[in-house]
Order: sequence, then structure tokens, then C-alpha cells
Amino acid sequence: MLPLIKKQIINLMQAALSELAKERGISDALPVPHLERPKVAEHGDIATNIAMQLAKAWKLNPRELAQAFVAKLATQQNYSDLLATSEVAGPGFINLRLTQSAKTKVIGSIFSEMDGFGKQSANDKKVLVEFVSANPTGPLHVGHGRQAALGDVLSSLLQTQGLQVHREFYYNDAGVQIQNLAISVQARAKGFKPGDAEWPELAYNGEYIAEIARDYKAKATVSAADGGPVVADGDIENVEAIRRFAVAYLRREQDIDLQSFGIKFDCYYLESSLYSDGSVESVVSDLKEIGKSYDSEGALWLRTTDDGDDKDRVMRKSDGSYTYFVPDVAYHASKWSRGFTHVINIQGSDHHGTIARVRSGIQGVAQKRRWDIPKDYPQYVLHKMVTVMKGGEEVKISKRAGSYVTVRDLIEWSGGVSESTPENELPDAIRRGRDAVRFFLISRKADTEFVFDVDLALKQNDENPVFYVQYAHARICSILRQWAGDESLLANASLTCLTSAASDSLLRRLAEYPDLLTDAARDMAPHAVAFYLRDLASEFHSFYNADRVLVDDEEIRLARLALLSATKQVIANGLGILGVSAPNKM
Repeated sequence: MLPLIKKQIINLMQAALSELAKERGISDALPVPHLERPKVAEHGDIATNIAMQLAKAWKLNPRELAQAFVAKLATQQNYSDLLATSEVAGPGFINLRLTQSAKTKVIGSIFSEMDGFGKQSANDKKVLVEFVSANPTGPLHVGHGRQAALGDVLSSLLQTQGLQVHREFYYNDAGVQIQNLAISVQARAKGFKPGDAEWPELAYNGEYIAEIARDYKAKATVSAADGGPVVADGDIENVEAIRRFAVAYLRREQDIDLQSFGIKFDCYYLESSLYSDGSVESVVSDLKEIGKSYDSEGALWLRTTDDGDDKDRVMRKSDGSYTYFVPDVAYHASKWSRGFTHVINIQGSDHHGTIARVRSGIQGVAQKRRWDIPKDYPQYVLHKMVTVMKGGEEVKISKRAGSYVTVRDLIEWSGGVSESTPENELPDAIRRGRDAVRFFLISRKADTEFVFDVDLALKQNDENPVFYVQYAHARICSILRQWAGDESLLANASLTCLTSAASDSLLRRLAEYPDLLTDAARDMAPHAVAFYLRDLASEFHSFYNADRVLVDDEEIRLARLALLSATKQVIANGLGILGVSAPNKM
């Protein structure tokens, strides 16, 4: 139901309740009636249990109160403009049916707001969404892809609610894994390979390591994380120079993957900067000063048990190096100091154990710096990993990555890209692949396991959910082309003849879109948009099969075309939030 219509009906109901309460001498505060869609369409357009909610306090039988309420509701001004009927059902439920004019108002709203339909006005609330944040030690794998889709779509959802969204990628460019990367590239540069006796035990084995080593020895130039160039030293004994070049090289590779996936960030934040600018040392000092940490067994510990953790955690090991959550605490202190009081982190479910540590650390910093940080800061969306199936078998490795399927692999496979794909067909194939991967990876709740079926992504039929939704949009475009009229004229079409069951269902689904966006943003549930689009496409296909559109009767033809044009706009809006294209032809 459109928010405006919903608000007007709630106002009518509140006025009726107020009159009833006054007549019965009840002075208690009245609740705001809750409206929901009946599970069975035949029961009406709206249902409320307000009578059952108030019956005990008002000392009335719920059904008796419901009947009195319905009678009073029908006397309210503008009732007949909004509601066709209001009936009592069962022990006291109230079912309402909208008037035809109220139902069809959604079409006018869509035509007037277009790509802004369902969106809220901009406000000054800021939110930082951190996602992907991959170690620059290799290509992005499909888990990063799921995280990228979740983070990007959630960011777009939050923007529909008027929030100022800041997308951030945290580069873990410090620590043991980066040192292992440098040693791996050095070994390749010296001519060693996986399986050789000289190959380091913890080295990375993918072919990309050989590519980096080759370019390093050739003294190639790549862009650094800060945008400046990094020129390879070429000296295979200079581990620091190898590290710097390898990180810049993989950062560029990850950027290429992200661009092909349609992902853009407002900021790339370097973990190394937290050490170089003193942030890590400052945080550790703060925690020590307030007694949040202590020394034991040659290590520095954080009292995380004070905040509900099952045991205290080591901050600084006996060798003087920090454990990985310490810079995370410094990083979140940076987020807060930059004015981001609302922060959402999209991470793999394997990061679950770090939540208590980071929150405990940031609470200690807040105590020292007198910051009023909520206990649940930052918020988290944890996702499970992805299993890739191709040709009926699980795919576990990529030749280039060595041990996992990359985002680039998945996009190319899902677009049907092969070595024989002509150059001029590559852009469309990559676009198809990106659309499929983004839609598929967002189509399940984050905390559920997901099996990505490449064979399904390649299907051009109703079994493929992204094809199903995109085809609905393309089919409507085809009908409008066949009509060959001026689409702007449809805003003035008479809609009184949209009375069939199929058109009624489609109108209902369109009217749900604004609330869908609000609910999905509030619940951090981007998958709900994909669910909605599948349902909307289904309602369209049902309508198209039930009600012929290009009929001889001009009033009916224009009304049905207006309904389809509005549907096309909402499908395009929803796909836009998912970062998926809305093709005009398929």
C-alpha cells in the first residue's frame, strides 16, 4: 500500500477510535493501528487487529468492539474516498477493501516520481558501509563477490531512505600475510615454483604470483593504493621493494575485478596508515590508561570478558607484534572520529569471533576519550560462503588463483565467455555475466549457504531468476513498441476499468514497493529486493496471460498500457538498486 494512502487510513482509524473512546469515557492513550496485508487476497486489501488489541483494556468482547469500530469508521469524512468496505471477521479481525481510485493512485505516483518512486527525501544522517576489504594477497574470490553484492546493494537501499552513505574498502596491507606475499613473489622471481624443495611452506601458489614476479623483474609500473605509481625495483633480494610492488599490483587487479562487477568505493583505507600515523599505539595507550588491558605471560591482554566475551584476548604478542583485531579497533575509532556514528560491516561468518573483541576495544577507547558510542557499534552483516557448481560438479579451484574460484571467473562463466568469444561480443557477455552474478549472490539471506549454479545462470528461460525478471521488463518494452504511441500520454489514462483480479494483484504488488524498500533497509536485508522483483515479474506475467493489452477499446487499452508502463518503471528501479541492467530487448 502506498505510504500516503496508509497514512490517510490510519488517520481515519485513529479518529474513529478517539470518538469511540470518548463515548465510553476512556481516557487512556490510544495505540496507532497496525495495518497488514491479509494472507488470503479474498479477505481484502488491508487487515488490522486493533479491536483484539484493545478489547481487554476496554472490557469488551473483541468482536463487539470490532463491530462498533467498523460502524464508527464508516462515518468518518473521506471514508468513501479510500475504503470500499470494512468488515469484521472471526473473533475480531477487521478486513478493509480499498476503493478503485485508491488502488490505482500508485500508477500516478510512479509516473510523477519515476526513478524516485519509493525513495525518501535526503536527510543529514550518515552511515559508513565497509565491505569486501580483501587482503591484497590475491584475486577476489566468490566470497568477496557475495560480500561486494551485499554491501553495494545494502548501500543503495540505505540511500533510498535518504541516508548519506559512504562506501569504504579497508585494505589489510600490513601483517604476516603481506610478508608471505612478498616471500612468495621473491621465490618465483628466483625461479622456484610450488613443489620445489626451496618453495616456502606458507607461500601463495597461484599463477598470479608468477605474473607479479615476471613484471617485478621487468621493472614494470603499477598504480599504488594512493593513486601514485609504483615502479618495480627489479632487485630480487629487496623484499621490501617486492612487497610494495606486489601490494600495488594486486590492488590494481582487485580494482579491475570490482569495476567489472560494477562496484565503486568512496574511500580505500589502508591498515598500514594506522601504524604510520600512530593510531594503533594511541589506542593501545588509551586501553592501558583506563585499566582495560594487562600484562601476562609476556603478552598484553584486553579485558574482553568485561564485555561478555568468553575469555580475554591477546592484544600484543610476546614478540611485540599486534594481533589482527588491534588495528581493527583503531580503524573503528577512526570511523567514529570522522563522524560516522552509524557503521555497518559486511564480513564473512568466519569473522564472528572478532565482533566481541572489536566492540570491547572500541568501548574502552570511548571511555578514555569520552565518546558516547553505542554498545552495538559497529553493526555487522555476516555472510556464509558460496559453493560454485558448473557442469553438475563443484568447482573448487581456479588455475590463476591456485585454490579458489575468482569473481572474474564467475562473471565470465555466467556470461558464456570463452576463448572463442569474438571481441565485439565480449561487452554484452560480460554484462550478462555481471547481471547474473550480482542477482544470484543477492538472492539469498546473507547468513544462509548459497550454491551458485553456473549452468542455471546461462539458461535463457524462466528457471533463471534474473532472466525471468529482465524478460518481464523487455516484454513490456516490446508491447509499448508494438503500440507505438506516446508513453507520456498514459499518465492521463482513465484507470476505472482496471477491475480484473490480475490487474488488482499487480496494482497491489506495485503499491508494496515503497514499504519494501523501507523494511529491507531497516532489516539490512537486500535479498528482499530480489524476492520482490521475482514476485512482481510473476504478477506481470500472470496479468499479461489473463488480460489482453492491445485491445480495440481505447480506454481499456490505455489503462492496461499505463499499468504496464508503471510496472516497467518499478522493475527498472528495483534492478537499479541491485546494480543489474534492465534491457529493452532480449
